[in-house]
Amino acid sequence: MRPYEAMVILDASLEESAVQAVVNRTSELLSASGGEVTRADKWGKRRLAYEIDHRTEGYYLLLELTLDPDAVAEIDRSLRLTEGVVRHKIVRMPERAAKPAGRRAAEPAMSGPE
Repeated sequence: MRPYEAMVILDASLEESAVQAVVNRTSELLSASGGEVTRADKWGKRRLAYEIDHRTEGYYLLLELTLDPDAVAEIDRSLRLTEGVVRHKIVRMPERAAKPAGRRAAEPAMSGPE
């Protein structure tokens, strides 16, 4: 199991229930393949950097996933076929970024020549 991050841009005209349906569908597909959604951040409607299919706004959704590398292609295919998904990108997160942030011990301040 490896950590992945998926940025999904949905059609801005979708209602909240349709957005939740995309999250639920992705979660179900992940659980069927042995993975899970560890975090789902809904960024809301934002202006696109450039027009995509004559759209200027999109609903941004950031998902953090843990899944088997073999299942990435199936998730990618599912998002590509899901109605309402304008664009998506799945990237593998570095192992150190996927671990929960802990407090680091205070490092001694470096002093310059006096």
